[in-house]
Amino acid sequence: MREDLIKRLRLFLFNEKHQTLVGKPASQREIIEAQQQLHVQFHSDYVAFIETFGGAYAGIAIHAFSNGSSLGNETVVDLTLDFRQQYKEFLSPNVLETSYVISMDGGGNPIFIDPSGHVFICDHDCGEIKRIADSFELLIEDCFYEW
Repeated sequence: MREDLIKRLRLFLFNEKHQTLVGKPASQREIIEAQQQLHVQFHSDYVAFIETFGGAYAGIAIHAFSNGSSLGNETVVDLTLDFRQQYKEFLSPNVLETSYVISMDGGGNPIFIDPSGHVFICDHDCGEIKRIADSFELLIEDCFYEW
């Protein structure tokens, strides 16, 4: 991720007023174990984010392993495994087995990253997929506004 975006996020998330929006930074061990369990490779921008902020709010809730208390306890592994189970009738095995869920929108729709780093949302009613960002970094740039 670009350093100026990380700096903006740091200024916002490490402010005393927003401590419930930032989690505990992910360790290399947590990242490796999750990637092995899910059979995916996390995109480097997502890794940079979770190594710095853990699961944190950046315009949307980004889940990792230890999330800010306002985000809930679901990890990227929990969300991904649930996604794979719930959508196995709607989506191709290739999409399910190679992607990982980083967030849920307000309507219960999973937001996931595919192997190329593109970010998608899946409509939970019909299984329709729509690309919402060309990268994790662009997703954050589009969603994050300081209050």
